[in-house]
Parts: sequence; structure tokens; C-alpha cells
Amino acid sequence: MSDNPETAVESSIPSARQAAITLISRVLDTSAGLDEVLDETVRGMEARERRFAHTIALATLRHKGSLEQHLKHLLDRPLPRSGRFAHLILLSGMAQIIFLQSPAHAVVNEHVEMLPEGSKFRGVVNAILRKVDRQGATRLTRPDMARRDTPLWLWKRWAAHLGRSNANALAAAHRDDTPTPLDLTVRGDAAGWAERLGGELLSTGSVRLGSHAAVPEMPGYAEGAWWVQDTAATLPVRLFGDLQGRSLLDACAAPGGKTAQAIALGAEVTAMDRSGRRLEVLQRNLDRLRMQATVVRADLRQFSRDGGFDAVLLDAPCSATGTIRRHPEIAWTRTEGDVQGIAEQQRMMIGKATALVRPGGKLVYCTCSLEPEEGEMQAEWLLQKFPQFTRAAIDPVALGLGPEAITEAGDLRTHAGLMADRGGMDGFFATVMQRAA
Repeated sequence: MSDNPETAVESSIPSARQAAITLISRVLDTSAGLDEVLDETVRGMEARERRFAHTIALATLRHKGSLEQHLKHLLDRPLPRSGRFAHLILLSGMAQIIFLQSPAHAVVNEHVEMLPEGSKFRGVVNAILRKVDRQGATRLTRPDMARRDTPLWLWKRWAAHLGRSNANALAAAHRDDTPTPLDLTVRGDAAGWAERLGGELLSTGSVRLGSHAAVPEMPGYAEGAWWVQDTAATLPVRLFGDLQGRSLLDACAAPGGKTAQAIALGAEVTAMDRSGRRLEVLQRNLDRLRMQATVVRADLRQFSRDGGFDAVLLDAPCSATGTIRRHPEIAWTRTEGDVQGIAEQQRMMIGKATALVRPGGKLVYCTCSLEPEEGEMQAEWLLQKFPQFTRAAIDPVALGLGPEAITEAGDLRTHAGLMADRGGMDGFFATVMQRAA
């Protein structure tokens, strides 16, 4: 009998631990985002079990590097290719015992039972997980192990671009198992909603929550009083300044947080995305918020409009390395080659975006990436390629941030180390380019 999880799981509705291993496998094997495969994988499960499956997957992916190193130390020899499922079982079980502090007997028993009767790997899984329980987390708390949870190629890039101390701080923030806070953008009385929801009003204007109910069950959701949006993601739209009555193109708009911001600030928004499925999500969000925009399904590279726009927002597709604290799988599903390829695609989009800005208008280019090829280097390329544009100044105080959020060139750069005492923020780059009148 094979060690394939499809044959090992008998019930049509998996347990949380079984679902977690399916999630981990699908993410690592297909490079899909964890959120993309979550709903399908946990369908039919109770809410508590769904949350537990997600928590296990997050912990395993967040500590994958150090878990792999520890497992290598524990095994007499690496598992063969046929032991792929057993390997994932071990990573997941170790994460639960060491980082989630789940009862070891339950973890060991259920993970052994996931393997078919007669599997040669049942004894290995049983022995290794029991050894992990006996030894505890001593080896995994060594300073050199913490760095292993960031792939070496990625850490080297951060050290070169942001400095070694910032790279180490980022690596530490990304492996923190404390639940990432939930940020809300509020349409009206942010202070009032912060009090009502038991949250904190950040200097950036977002309402930050720690523990909270399921989002659709929270006060204000149904009536569209707020929407979920990391505080760093709110900053690019604010860089335009006064948008009242101005035409704005949100060029990669879904799921619609920045579109909603611009509408709330008085802009006449054209929300564009090339994905019909993602635009359906955007439209549902706008309907809930009781907001209206001109929604267009199109690829920016083939889009044109007579007269252009007063403002163009290009939140370009990117490697998303600035969101690893929320999406730890990104560290293991991206490569350095991906960064280079994405940067080339972005330049085609930037070139088209510049042509859609009216004389005297503004272009904001931004990404949720920490990589300079998807940020600082693109800004410099834009200025050289399109001399009709100049960089506009950014005032960090107006954004509720300190001067450390502004690069030497004058662009915005956020990362998990900012507001670290309040839970941090996503990594974003943004630049404001003014077109000559």
C-alpha cells in the first residue's frame, strides 16, 4: 500500500492534522499561496478544526528551515523519495510538539496512524516524534537555528540591501508565532471603532486588533463601516494627497482595499484587474461597503483611455517578500530567479502606467516586496526612462511614521521592524512620480 495521503486518509472530512499536511504539501509542491488552498482543503470541517489546521500549517512553514535542520540531525539517513509524505508528517508533528506545545501522545498517535498499515515509515515517524518530545526544543533555540527559517539567498539579499541587523530583525519577526494582528481601515470614526472593537488606533490611522471574532461576525462588517487592510497597504493611496473629484486608475485593483480607500477620499475610481475571479471578490467587497467604481477587466499592458487619469496607482504584482510574516510559505516558494523575472514584467507595466497619467498628474508605483529590483531600482529606471516624471517628496509625519520609513532617495520603505512594539507591519515600497504639466 502506498504512503500517499490520499490513500491514508479514509474519511471524506479530514482531521485538522490531516488537513494541515495536505495544506503544506499543496503549498510546497505547487507554489500556491496558503490562503488559496485553505478553503478547499478544510471544507466541511468545524470552525475550530479549520483554525487548528491553519495554525499547524503556519507554524510548520514558518519554522521549516530549522525543522529541516533538526530532522536531519535526528535521522540516521535521509528519507528516500518514497518517504515524502512521512517527511511532511514529521515536520508537521515536530512543529506541533515544539512550537505549538500540543500533547505529544496525541501528535504521535495520529501522525503514525496517517500512514497505511505495513508502511516501513511508521516506525520512523513514531521513533522520531517520541525523541523530539523527550529532547524538547533545546537545539532549536540556538541562535544559529533562527536564521535557518529564512532561506540563505533571501537573507543575503536583505543584509546587502537593508543591513545585517535589519535582516536579522526581519528573520526573527517572520518566525514569531504570535498571531499577526488584524488591521482595519475605517470609513468614518476610527477612534470610535477602535474603542468599540477593543482595538488600538495606530498613528497611521488604522485600527489594530489583537484577538477578535471571525471577521464577518464583527460589529460594523455587514454595514460596511470598515475593511481589512494591513496598515502598510494603506499608505500608497495617501501619497496622492487630495483626491476629491480626481480621476484615479487602480491598475491592479483586486481585492479592492486601495480602491475603497480612494473612493472614500472622494476619487472617481476605475478599478482594473485582469482576473475575472479576483474582480468578483472586489465587486462583492464594494457592494458590502456600499461603494461604486467603474470596474474593468483588462490587462494594464493592453489598456488605453483617451485623456488618461489624474492619478494612476500601480500596485504591481511582485514576489511579496514583504508579507512573509503573514504568509510564511512565500519564503519557500520563491526563488531569486523569480525576483528577476517579475521585475522585467513590472517594467512593461510601469511603462504603460506612465502613458496613462495626464500632464500634471501623479503615478504611485508600489509593491509589497522587500527586494530592490521590485522597488528602489524600478523607481530609478522610471526616472531615467521617462524624463517627464520627477520624484515627489514624501512626508513621513503626515503618514504617522518616522524618518526611518523614508529611503535616502526619498521613497517609502516599510518592513516588519517598523512599529515592532505594536506588532509590526508588512514590507512595502512606494514612490510618487509627478508628471510635468
